[in-house]
Amino acid sequence: MTKPPAVILAGGKATRMGGGDKGLRTIGGKPLLDHVLDRMRPQSGPIALNANGDPERFVGYGLTVLPDTLPDHPGPLAGVLAGLDWAAANGHDAIVTAAADTPFFPADLVDRLQQAAGPSGLALAATREGEKIWRQPTFGLWPVALRGDLRDALQNGLRKIVMWTDQHDAGLAIFDTDPVDPFFNVNTPDDITEAERLLEAL
Repeated sequence: MTKPPAVILAGGKATRMGGGDKGLRTIGGKPLLDHVLDRMRPQSGPIALNANGDPERFVGYGLTVLPDTLPDHPGPLAGVLAGLDWAAANGHDAIVTAAADTPFFPADLVDRLQQAAGPSGLALAATREGEKIWRQPTFGLWPVALRGDLRDALQNGLRKIVMWTDQHDAGLAIFDTDPVDPFFNVNTPDDITEAERLLEAL
């Protein structure tokens, strides 16, 4: 399968972290965003970063920075839409997304998402705990063909990712959580401490 372009979602306000860019907080001596890029680069084509505010703070990464195209920070789906618009302008059929605060996501994420894609080409990552499936909606494969529908949904007030993906029969790529949850994300200062511990355990 061809490697789709990737969009790293970093458009949130990081309120539980006291504001600022979570992706620029460090673990193991380097920013979370570096860990995410190190995991994504072997799996994807070109990479862009969805982030709002002054793009100059990311200039050292050499990435295309995509702000939300809708006002008032409507959430991760707005970042997905910005990524789909970017992909469409560059002749791509789909994008894969990952969150900027999730440094341990699977090294086979993209392959597994492509294999799991539903009839529309849409897929989300998920984990299983016993009988429970937990979807990881910021990790997905998103077809450019659905961007008009997504734009309409956002303009009509939809914000919850799975409400939209359920409408389009998204497939699920289910990942193990042993030895660590690959979708552990850093939301609070305590999570930084836990991420440091997990990094040493891997």
